[in-house]
Amino acid sequence: MNQYDVVVIGSGSANIVLDAALEQGLKCAMIEKGRFGGTCLTRGCIPTKVMVTAADYIREIDGLSKIGVDVAPASMNWETVSRRVWQKIEESNDVLTYFKAMKNLDVYQGIGYFTREKVLQVALNDGTLSEEFTADKIFIAVGSRTNVPSFDGLEEAGYVTSETLFGDKYPKKPYKSLVILGGGPIGTEFAHVFAAAGTQVTLVQRNIRLLIKEDEEISAKILKDLRRLGINVLLNQLPTAVRVENGEKVLTFSDKITSETCEVRAEEILLASGIRPNTDLLHLENTSIITDSRGWIHTNEFLETNVDGIWAFGDVNGEAPFRHKANYEAEIVTYNLFGEHKQQDWRWARYDLVPVVTFTHPEVAHVGLTEQQAIQLGYEIVTAKHHYSSTAKGFALGFDPGDEHDGFVKIVVDKKTNAILGIHLIGPQASILLQPFINLMNAGETKLTPINEHIASKAVKELRASRMTRYLDPHSVKSIGETMTPHPSLSEVIMWVEYYLKGNQ
Repeated sequence: MNQYDVVVIGSGSANIVLDAALEQGLKCAMIEKGRFGGTCLTRGCIPTKVMVTAADYIREIDGLSKIGVDVAPASMNWETVSRRVWQKIEESNDVLTYFKAMKNLDVYQGIGYFTREKVLQVALNDGTLSEEFTADKIFIAVGSRTNVPSFDGLEEAGYVTSETLFGDKYPKKPYKSLVILGGGPIGTEFAHVFAAAGTQVTLVQRNIRLLIKEDEEISAKILKDLRRLGINVLLNQLPTAVRVENGEKVLTFSDKITSETCEVRAEEILLASGIRPNTDLLHLENTSIITDSRGWIHTNEFLETNVDGIWAFGDVNGEAPFRHKANYEAEIVTYNLFGEHKQQDWRWARYDLVPVVTFTHPEVAHVGLTEQQAIQLGYEIVTAKHHYSSTAKGFALGFDPGDEHDGFVKIVVDKKTNAILGIHLIGPQASILLQPFINLMNAGETKLTPINEHIASKAVKELRASRMTRYLDPHSVKSIGETMTPHPSLSEVIMWVEYYLKGNQ
């Protein structure tokens, strides 16, 4: 059996770990079933933000007359936008070429799975099977995919997901009409994009509000904003059936409270109905790896699974499905295992300060607790709001007090200590305005907080017993590398400076 030092399953954030292992001359293997570069590059953050940015400018141009700039109505050049989308997606070929040229690395293109504990095999894309192999260290970073709901007629009528939209179902021109199922970040972003492109969009949400993980005031405002853009938003609706009629897809919905039904017609259906982990492809039943009932892998604060020598990070551990969080975890693993640091200097993950940005229109961003969460946790809180229109720059941008589309920032503070518990923003460049608060809230001393205490290697047991702490000096450039920066936001221009500094030292 082929024996590797390191095997990574997935070619997104796992590349950080793989590069470090290769730099040390270790014998490595990479397994990837699809395009190289992970969800972010091939069907997530990057191609969607190319589309979102074009849509943003259309909306901004629509409002320029208010500040004294008269221009012709803007429209989206779908061909140009699409060319730029695929320019980024096709960078996956460069990622593959890069790794195929690496010494000490075997690249397996196919679906990797476990045949028994720490033993892997790959169903290769050419239809053959690889030999079984194992490794001292295995890193699982296989990501997630759209959770396709089940209701009558869906498979027969057909639909698109983020996977197929950036695949063989990418439209040659904007849809005439589109129903989007799901009012989370993916659904609201696509609603913004296609509405700006001229598509008649209906956004259908199962919940009583959009962006349910956001502060309730933010959710209420984004609902008004999307409706103001001409998007038909239906809340609290369950899809029950779909049929094809006269070339259109006709969806039937049932109100979760009243049971009243309604129908919506559209050229296409886009599913943004949550995600599920790709762990079902790994045949974890052949291992002792623990998952929850939905398939998310249990990991501890050092990204260990319960099986010695196997780590998991990214979407698959169910903590937060964002590339910046996955990179943060990969950096921790790399630092601890390949950075030649003493055990007492190891880093660990925390998930209470994961920044979240939704690039709809306007942008929505937050880090930390909502007002409701803070109260539920027993904090005595004070909150404050400040609108864009109340600042000179906000007025310059065209916001007037009382405007329905006026953005705002809301802060949640512990009344006893004045500690910032949460910050919530809605408005232009919210993703950039959020970053100072992320840095502030991460700075200072952090105590190691166990995650999934039943998972603990000998080293982790020792570290937990030592009650270790870590101090992030707000004046040190190294702290930038240990603090998450939302991806893909312009704040990354600053964040990446720390990485280039390392290369010059």
